[in-house]
Amino acid sequence: MIKTIVIVAFILIIVSLGSALFHLFQSKTGEQSEEQAKKTVKALTFRIALSLILFVFVFIMVATGLYKPQGIGAGMLMQKPVVTEYSK
Repeated sequence: MIKTIVIVAFILIIVSLGSALFHLFQSKTGEQSEEQAKKTVKALTFRIALSLILFVFVFIMVATGLYKPQGIGAGMLMQKPVVTEYSK
């Protein structure tokens, strides 16, 4: 379920970025330029907001333990600290 939410959010971020790129290339001189610029800004603002929401969502899932990271660095984070006679 969590992976599905993250994948959908990534897809929406890519679509929003593509939409902003499309509106950026469609901008021409005159009145249409202002309208296209507003559409570009709106798409980029949506992408930034969605990225922040996704970051906070993943952070909360990891912090609460609902999602456990898997990968190269995950093993190092989950290890217990080594106790030696000098660290006591």
